[in-house]
Amino acid sequence: MDNPIIKFESWWHEALVNCPLRQKSAVCVSTIDRDGFPSGRFVDLKSASEKGFVFCSYYDSVKGKHIAHNSKTAMTIWWDHVGYQIRVVGTAEVITDVEADVFWQTRSRSAQLTTTAFDQSEPLVAEDDLTTRLQDASTSFAEQPIPRPNNWGGYCIAPVSIEFLTFRESRLHLRELFKYKDNGWFKQLLQP
Repeated sequence: MDNPIIKFESWWHEALVNCPLRQKSAVCVSTIDRDGFPSGRFVDLKSASEKGFVFCSYYDSVKGKHIAHNSKTAMTIWWDHVGYQIRVVGTAEVITDVEADVFWQTRSRSAQLTTTAFDQSEPLVAEDDLTTRLQDASTSFAEQPIPRPNNWGGYCIAPVSIEFLTFRESRLHLRELFKYKDNGWFKQLLQP
């Protein structure tokens, strides 16, 4: 298979079948801070297409600030139950408001309330504030739709490289590296 996006979608579909993970679409997204250090965290992968890989977040979160400063981003996935690892390197771009609205509507009401109640990554005075702020948001939006906050949306990582690793007990792992250049994907096998 010479199209890494189609290969990714196939692996993702396979990984979701009988998946033992509670967060079935969790991926590690790594950004670069102002001092040049990498910073990784897990997010929920929303979609994959020829355009790239989409996840959602607050634009003014730590990861959002990192991306605004340096759009170079990496995504790592380890699906142990099927023996697959995927590494994506690319640039992250903000998705459209229309796309963000669609993803917002797919979130549970509790996720929408939590997103509305808090400013991700900002200091918290006391642990009790978690319950108080969530209750305040619940009261404010009782029995009505919760609008998407202006500072919440998504990013699409447009890949420049995608590496697939098929784990083998023999340690002879199959590594397939796809690099995008000259408007096409080029595949190279790598040693384990």
